[in-house]
Amino acid sequence: MSSPEPLHTRILQTFRFEVTFTRSPSTGADPAPRRFAEGSFQECSGLELEADVREYLEGGRNDGIIRRVGRVRLQPITLKRGLFTTAAGRSANTEMWDWLQGMVAGVLPIPRYDGFITVKDPATAEPRATWRFERGLPQKVSGPTLNAKTGEIAIEELHIVHEGLRMGP
Repeated sequence: MSSPEPLHTRILQTFRFEVTFTRSPSTGADPAPRRFAEGSFQECSGLELEADVREYLEGGRNDGIIRRVGRVRLQPITLKRGLFTTAAGRSANTEMWDWLQGMVAGVLPIPRYDGFITVKDPATAEPRATWRFERGLPQKVSGPTLNAKTGEIAIEELHIVHEGLRMGP
């Protein structure tokens, strides 16, 4: 008879994560999922769900408030990464800018992307936590802050609004 596995927990570290995008199947565009924004992101924020709780006052009940669940508020996911060049290295990679500019210009169908944000174990690179967002659209793209006095890496930023966020395996 084997002894049960000891119960202990480990805190996940945030420095090893991966973000992947695939074309959302409901966009009506090309049926094969296309990858997007290949490359590592150095920062990810906006993995938030917030319930909208509505309060109702009931006549004669002076010792409390009735609370009912409303809609869930979804925050935009913000991703930051170094500004990459194309494979040939002759110009900057513009795919994040092209996504937003195409939407603003009215190019149809508007490509939507589903994405996975996966936190990995630093030692084994095995996935430990995963968030999935659905039907993402670009809300904002920011280019790097340029400063000739520093030797910092050029960072670009992408804000994605989406229609759902789940945490799971």
